Amino acid sequence: MNESLDWQSQINAVAQRFNQEYRGEPFDLPEEVQEMPIFRERASGILQAKLTSPFWKLAQPQKNQRCLDIGCGVSFLIYPWRDWEALFYGQEISTVARDLLNARAPQLNSKLFKGVNLGAAHELHHEANQFDLAIATGFSCYYTIDYWLTVLSEVKRVLKPGGIFVFDVLPESPLAENWAILETYMGAEVLLNPLSDWEKAIKSEGAKIVKTLPGELFQLYKVTF
Repeated sequence: MNESLDWQSQINAVAQRFNQEYRGEPFDLPEEVQEMPIFRERASGILQAKLTSPFWKLAQPQKNQRCLDIGCGVSFLIYPWRDWEALFYGQEISTVARDLLNARAPQLNSKLFKGVNLGAAHELHHEANQFDLAIATGFSCYYTIDYWLTVLSEVKRVLKPGGIFVFDVLPESPLAENWAILETYMGAEVLLNPLSDWEKAIKSEGAKIVKTLPGELFQLYKVTF
């Protein structure tokens, strides 16, 4: 199969999974999945805290910085972008999240919010050398490491010299394995890879790992090129 077609089928599956969630539509899951502790954590809201990667602890957006949030979801509505006073640009594959953010965010701060483009992480709709900071959390786990090499190359292109990229990956763990089962039943297959494979890939694209921050589920990386 053509690699780009393979990527597109997974992008479509992930977009559909998140569109369903942002619309508030229930997922039809088998009873044995609903009996898993991780499903009950999701239903009660406990899981969300474990899924959130605090990118600002590694690189807090600064006043007037141009920041690109890739796979942004509804980031501008839930994180303190207005307090940071950073210029927010988004890119997202979920049409529901894109439309919601483009409708509501300008009402919160039309000067800081610069809009959300519809598109995948490997094709950023921006000119070269535009951004001080790029962020990509919560979705690398749905794609192969080969795909992420293309993402790294694209991010390098749109960052200013010396710019920072903060993203997370999903290390192998019992919790990650259970979450991967849940996500697969919700329509988006999760891939588990050793951190050593991720770090080899990062370095192969000429990126330097500045700092890492492990979380309950994801591990954050701060890199420069």
